[in-house]
Amino acid sequence: MGMLDGHVALLTGAAGGIGLAAARALMADGARVMLADIDGVRLGDAASALGEGAAATPLDVTSRQSWKAAVDATVSRFGSLTILVNSAGISEPADIETLGDDAWDRHLAINLSGVVYGMQAAAPAMKASGKPCAIVNVASMLSMRPGAPFVAYCASKAGMVMASKSAALHFANSGIPIRVNTVHPGAIRTPMFERYLAMVDDRAAAEASFAANHPMGRVGEADEVAQAILFLASPRSSFTTGAELPVDGAGHIRD
Repeated sequence: MGMLDGHVALLTGAAGGIGLAAARALMADGARVMLADIDGVRLGDAASALGEGAAATPLDVTSRQSWKAAVDATVSRFGSLTILVNSAGISEPADIETLGDDAWDRHLAINLSGVVYGMQAAAPAMKASGKPCAIVNVASMLSMRPGAPFVAYCASKAGMVMASKSAALHFANSGIPIRVNTVHPGAIRTPMFERYLAMVDDRAAAEASFAANHPMGRVGEADEVAQAILFLASPRSSFTTGAELPVDGAGHIRD
């Protein structure tokens, strides 16, 4: 038996990358999982590969209506909702001089508003579950230590962290058993990371540059972030809320 037996998780951005890795980790610990993503083709394949105990629902995180449908689908399929993992996100490089309005708006809509909408949509179902619940929001190393070429990404992820802390305080002060924490990955080998490498001619040099931002000297793996998410989603962290957990090879404290 796992520590998450009887628990049900809804994970966004779960067609691949960190979201899918987290789904695998939660399932291995006993949870049933609803994968959610805007990419319907990859989403269906991912859920099928996980087998029994996994299902899929389409989700546009920028839409409150879509969020309500995803939560309703989760409760309808599995009977409750006790864990929410907000992993969906975008990262498009631009500094303060080159950032356009569309890119700014996309980052805020997906990385910040999408997470707030998700917490709001999930809370009633979590309270109705009768179990201790957990929300884990995937932020970034760059919300703790900003990078000049990622102004919209840094701002949206930092806003997510403050929204998460505010939610954690609200639930704790209200006696509502929903914990809210954030995970802060560094450069992680995911489809998003691969898109960055595809933008340059010398992939090896680009990866070495990313690795150099982490004192441990390498890029991280999605499964390493998934284990941090599992810790924060499970009773292992039952007295932890409003916390920030870096998974970045010491990137946020580098010289």
